[in-house]
Amino acid sequence: MGGACGYGPYALDFHGGHVAAALPSIYKKGEGCGACFQIRCNNSAICSTKGTKIVVTDVHTDKTKSTQFVLSSRAFRAMALPGKDRQLLHVGIADVEYKRVPCVYKGQNLSIRVEEFSKFPNYLAIKVLYQGGQTSILGGDVASVDNLSNWVYLSQNYGAVWDTDNAPSGKLVFRFIINSGFDSRYFYTNEGVLPANWKPGVVYNSSVQISDIALDGCVPCKTWK
Repeated sequence: MGGACGYGPYALDFHGGHVAAALPSIYKKGEGCGACFQIRCNNSAICSTKGTKIVVTDVHTDKTKSTQFVLSSRAFRAMALPGKDRQLLHVGIADVEYKRVPCVYKGQNLSIRVEEFSKFPNYLAIKVLYQGGQTSILGGDVASVDNLSNWVYLSQNYGAVWDTDNAPSGKLVFRFIINSGFDSRYFYTNEGVLPANWKPGVVYNSSVQISDIALDGCVPCKTWK
């Protein structure tokens, strides 16, 4: 329900609650929030070769840097062979390999949640939900549909939360700087994704979705097919 990315209970909707806290090198000060990974354990007597997909929703600190992910119970058990999930859970710690994969939310576009601590009309804090593709959000801006030449910069508050104390008036549109591998570009939401009378605590669904894919490697994944 918690987590450094700030998703709260919405994380339970990410791949059936298959979520994880990641090392700071993967979390990247929030840049890694919403990233999807295919992860499997290497104990062939207990674990499947497919493993499971997880979404990064939190950060964990391991001074030894030997534990890349701390998985939710659902995600950890999902790496097991049929009928071996409780046995794997009893083991507790598993040697794993993983790779970055695209996030796919069937029938769900990118959504913008206005945080409860927003104060209409000037202070706007948003959270990006259901980020598709294989990308990271590096920054963002917001503008009024009536004045698309005047973009207002969004600051990263924490995790997946971005804010401004100078929100434009009227119906709003967002653009995010997204990175997929070595390429960065602007991704635009539909115009008016937030109505002129936006309200704190409400999720507004866009009509678009990120689908960019970067062919990242896997760790160590010498035999991954």
